[in-house]
Amino acid sequence: MQKKVEIPDGVTVGVEQGNLVVKGPKGEMRKSPKGVKVDIKDKEVILSSGSERRKEKAMVGTWSAHLRNMIIGVTQGWEARLKTVYSHFPVKFNIEDEKVIIQNFMGERKPRTAKIVGDAKVDVKKDEVVITGIDKDDVGQTAANIELTTKVKGYDRRVFQDGCHLIQKCKPIEEPTEGEKNE
Repeated sequence: MQKKVEIPDGVTVGVEQGNLVVKGPKGEMRKSPKGVKVDIKDKEVILSSGSERRKEKAMVGTWSAHLRNMIIGVTQGWEARLKTVYSHFPVKFNIEDEKVIIQNFMGERKPRTAKIVGDAKVDVKKDEVVITGIDKDDVGQTAANIELTTKVKGYDRRVFQDGCHLIQKCKPIEEPTEGEKNE
């Protein structure tokens, strides 16, 4: 079983000490593939397994998807969006070190904290939280941490809709067009 992943221009893929290293214009990513043999020939990476068992086939498919996500990450980057909803108490976000501090959530005096995973960057614009980064896993996990931190417990979700809700899953960042740049 083998899968091939093409390497686009401007991206280099290599293997260092058992780690798969992908370098591009936005940065560098490292992951260690387990149970998969990696060969690099010309402008493509060949991922293969020694056996035709179902688990090994699944690992080859999984690591080819991881490699494609890494290539997208170092060329375009990943982005997830959350929307803050509140009915009475305005929610305030502060970003400190590797934490997002959520204050005044449902009038609570004690602030809630969510961990920022890896190199993900969190940006708050009014009632929208934008998370960007080159690693899809880090961006998605940071969005999930913020969403889980603001989950309302012990109240009817149909009535108390306060929280920070995911409105856009991780997707590649699209470059703005000429018309959007001028605005």
